Amino acid sequence: MRRLELVLSRLVWFIPTLFGLVFLVFFISNVIPTDPARIVAGENATEAQVQALRAEMGLDQPLHVQFGRYIGDLATGDMGRSLYTRRAISDDLMHRLPATLELTFAAMIIAIGLGVPAGVISAVRRNSLTDQVLRVLSVSGLAVASFWLAMELQMFFSTRLGWMPLNGRVSGWGPDEITGFYVIDSILSGDWESLRDTLHHMILPAFTLALPAAATLVRFTRAGVLEVINSNYVTYERAMGFPTPLIIWKYVLRNALISTVTQIGLIFGALFAGAVVVEAVFDWPGLGTYAVQSILQSDTKAILGFSIIVGIVFIGVNLLVDIIHTFIDPRTLK
Repeated sequence: MRRLELVLSRLVWFIPTLFGLVFLVFFISNVIPTDPARIVAGENATEAQVQALRAEMGLDQPLHVQFGRYIGDLATGDMGRSLYTRRAISDDLMHRLPATLELTFAAMIIAIGLGVPAGVISAVRRNSLTDQVLRVLSVSGLAVASFWLAMELQMFFSTRLGWMPLNGRVSGWGPDEITGFYVIDSILSGDWESLRDTLHHMILPAFTLALPAAATLVRFTRAGVLEVINSNYVTYERAMGFPTPLIIWKYVLRNALISTVTQIGLIFGALFAGAVVVEAVFDWPGLGTYAVQSILQSDTKAILGFSIIVGIVFIGVNLLVDIIHTFIDPRTLK
């Protein structure tokens, strides 16, 4: 019952948070000194044609009127039409969402697989050479710019060695689309060649996206393990003769992961939003490339749609993290 109350209390803030996000993005995007109507009309359009198009698009109205109209349309599920693709924005977002989620999940798996074990090893071997090396690598991972790392990986593994695809999500047409997630679709359709090709294309962009997240997880996991490892119950388990690996991975890690799980939730949202840069470099057909093109076209409604999707994912992931916390640390329910 207490867990349900926690979920409901978080959901109460969902709509106000989303409304605040839409409000900020709408007014920020409208103060940019560009005219979407002139971009749509083209360079050869007359001033009269541009003004007529502005009136048709509702851009001649005051900002508060435009915002009220947009909220009203949004309440009915209408996000408008994209100036870039000329299609319904909701359709564009739903078509591209699986590609970004698939890349984000892959990056998150890599980040957890690298960051958590490295953080534990760094803590267990505190102040050793291994610890020093891992700490330097974690700081370096946070300092490296994603776009620079992406281009360096492309130049080395794709251009020079020819081991990895340079860009794109898949070679050719890909698997039969069932869910939009190519890994799942390849498995469901039994297309193992598409599965291999999909994973091959995913390695470089997923690793690029995962590196800063892995570096963050190393630091938080290390701090959490160091805090727990000197606890009385750990000393007792050692005195009872429990093997050190069992104590570390079964007992210490569970209590040390409380702060790490919180970071995983925040990192997932950051990865989802930060995929814009990585997708642009690797020409990954997800929400990131769509957002970049929308920004270049001054497509306010498409930018808003992207922001709403990111906000929903971020809020949803943090709600999930709160629920997971109640299982890891039941004290949060008191």
